[in-house]
Amino acid sequence: MNSILIVDDDHAICRTLEIHFGSIGHQVAIRHSVEEGLEWLNHNSADVLVLDIRMAGLSGLEGLPMFKALQADLRIIMITAYHDMATTIEAMQNGADEYIHKPLDLDEIDAAVASALKYRQQQNSDGIEVPQATVFGKYDLVGSSAAMRTVFKTIGRVADTSASVLITGESGTGKEVVARAIHNASSRRDQSFVAINCAALVENLLESEMFGHKRGAFTGAVKDQLGKFELADKGTLFLDEVGELSPGIQAKLLRVLQDREYIPLGAENVRYTDARIIAATNADLNLAMQEGRFREDLFYRLQIVNLHLPPLRERSGDLVELVQNLMTRSNREMGRSVNRISVEAMACLNSYHWPGNIRELQNLLTKAVALCNGEVLTADLLPEHLTRDVPPHEGAIGRFSDPHSTKNLSLQEIERHHVEQVLESTGWHKGQTCDILGVSRPRLQRMISNYGIQEPE
Repeated sequence: MNSILIVDDDHAICRTLEIHFGSIGHQVAIRHSVEEGLEWLNHNSADVLVLDIRMAGLSGLEGLPMFKALQADLRIIMITAYHDMATTIEAMQNGADEYIHKPLDLDEIDAAVASALKYRQQQNSDGIEVPQATVFGKYDLVGSSAAMRTVFKTIGRVADTSASVLITGESGTGKEVVARAIHNASSRRDQSFVAINCAALVENLLESEMFGHKRGAFTGAVKDQLGKFELADKGTLFLDEVGELSPGIQAKLLRVLQDREYIPLGAENVRYTDARIIAATNADLNLAMQEGRFREDLFYRLQIVNLHLPPLRERSGDLVELVQNLMTRSNREMGRSVNRISVEAMACLNSYHWPGNIRELQNLLTKAVALCNGEVLTADLLPEHLTRDVPPHEGAIGRFSDPHSTKNLSLQEIERHHVEQVLESTGWHKGQTCDILGVSRPRLQRMISNYGIQEPE
């Protein structure tokens, strides 16, 4: 029989979980504070801990390493009514195995517990020790969709390792932002983050840029120059557009990844580097390997961890949050106070397919904020190709009972209307609604509750 410890100050949730897990054969212990949970674990053991984040006294995040100190093999599932990327990363770095939002979906928490138990059994049988990261940095990523929560969890798990990471995804999805988030979440965060665009320079200049050169190494080399590998020593080197590397540079990069050594152009002595490598590409490297344009051995050295970023069209549930974040940033950079967006403008944004992804959205909003003379961003400030194909009464958010209304709503009001309309269009089928919105079932339930949306009788 497996033992589950639940630590949450919400008595109703505790009772629900106690009945649920007890009915399927688990032994359940309930405590309503971190302090009580630690006291219980000091005299008992558990297979899985379900831990709330925000409670009176010590928070779940503060208590998490304390629970781990008492029982190193304890599998921990964090639950919270609040969600943000930074908290997700901090929880995963401090040893959490999963991070679930309230209101709880029993299927989701069942899957998390089953996964934790399976992992614990494998860990105990194989003697695997998982290092626990304890650092926490500043980030610039936005999103609470299932796809982005997976990205945040992966960052939390790999940031404080030395493993090379290959970030894949379409152009404009934020690959360098993710690379910086990994660096900022790692113990290397106080060292240099150095980026180089592998597609921007011809081979000989790129080699010099990467490895440095001695004076006289080639025509125009009038003085010694440090390479990016040396500048990034003990920090992080980000290789953007790594799929564009020439065969010669690929071979030299492979040597650095294998042996941590390189030779600057025109030099005789080998130099060593402790730079952590993060690479990114929007190219299909599998196809490039098949065609002989990319080395297979280099690919596997770069892709110790693969982190794929979803395109914006697959993150429709994140669009309101992204718009809000990017508008706030544009306001700050340009000294503006554009704090609202019209229904028509938001409908246009929702109806667009975003081939340029977040970069396109950011550039578009920056321009619109710059051109806006008031506090409301209106549809006339958007490019024509976004507005010409969207009738006033159409679009994912524009279908209100009065389609020609000129009332300007807050982003939260727009999201509420959007959720209501999708629920109505699916006949309140929550699975279909989640697919259309691009959100998890718990998040949909949370939006229904927070916005007070009532299902028709």
